[in-house]
Amino acid sequence: MMNISRFLRRFRDNERGSIALECVLVIPMLMWAYLSMYSFFHAYRTHSLNIKTAYAIGDVISRETNPLDTSYLTGIHEMAAYMSWTQPSNFAIRITSVKYDADADEYQRDWSQVKGWVPALDNAAVEALRNHLPVMPDGERVVVVETFEQYDPPFNMGLSDHEIHNFVFTRPRYAPRVCFDECAGV
Repeated sequence: MMNISRFLRRFRDNERGSIALECVLVIPMLMWAYLSMYSFFHAYRTHSLNIKTAYAIGDVISRETNPLDTSYLTGIHEMAAYMSWTQPSNFAIRITSVKYDADADEYQRDWSQVKGWVPALDNAAVEALRNHLPVMPDGERVVVVETFEQYDPPFNMGLSDHEIHNFVFTRPRYAPRVCFDECAGV
């Protein structure tokens, strides 16, 4: 019996191999922490790039004095996908010209165009955005730019696949409104 207790005491006090055991215990936790930090940073970076892209597109479109067309929208879509570091197939954009009518106290859609999987807005959908649109004087117009990206995190560390949606509006700068294809009934 005495030999067993002495053996157990010697085994308890022996420190050979303790660093290897600590590495086996700590390295998985360090890897998990590193991959988690990378995943969360990547998600925040992607969200940041998307909102900056939406503001840049809104600014570019607000400066247009000529009517936009389908090829212009295709170029904007490709540029936006490039700016947000994603594939055009994972990125969608919806651009809508909205006018405020003070007599009816409602927001009305002049036009709405999309590139990607999202549907265009109709007047009912624009009116549903009332809480997101600015207070405007009668007859004032804004260009609403919405960007959508299907986000897939680089590692499965608690973040799930989701859609990033940004909503920005910009007042036309050099013309009373931004037109699509033609400006009828300014």
